[in-house]
Amino acid sequence: MKQTYSAKPNEVEQKWYVVDLEGEVLGRAATKIATILRGKNKPTFTPHMDTGDFVIVLNAGKVQLTGKKWTDKVYYKHSGFIGGMKATTAAKMRETHPERLIEFAVSGMLPKTKLGRKLIKKLKVYTGTEHNHQAQKPEILKLSEIR
Repeated sequence: MKQTYSAKPNEVEQKWYVVDLEGEVLGRAATKIATILRGKNKPTFTPHMDTGDFVIVLNAGKVQLTGKKWTDKVYYKHSGFIGGMKATTAAKMRETHPERLIEFAVSGMLPKTKLGRKLIKKLKVYTGTEHNHQAQKPEILKLSEIR
């Protein structure tokens, strides 16, 4: 009888990928990025381990939302004090911190555990086309290639 494969920490090989989000839809791009971070696109996927790759996202400010989400989608945060609720629309967030749009969308698709907090640290988001990770020799990845 064949045993179920479970990856060992020293067997995991992690690569670096560059993804350009210019003109891409936020939600569809976030699901594919979360899949790569988690490692579900690899045959060695193990649910309780970090088998995923690093992802560098470029052009975060040029991501698209469908419908009226730029005005209707609201992000909330609370300071912890009475009356400390702050609300920000997606359009306002794109103007001030466009990288947070990607980070919030991807982190919502990762596990809410220690593993998820470790995985989100492997996501590097930049608003322009430049990044400072050339030493890792990242590969360019088209989102259309990922299922």
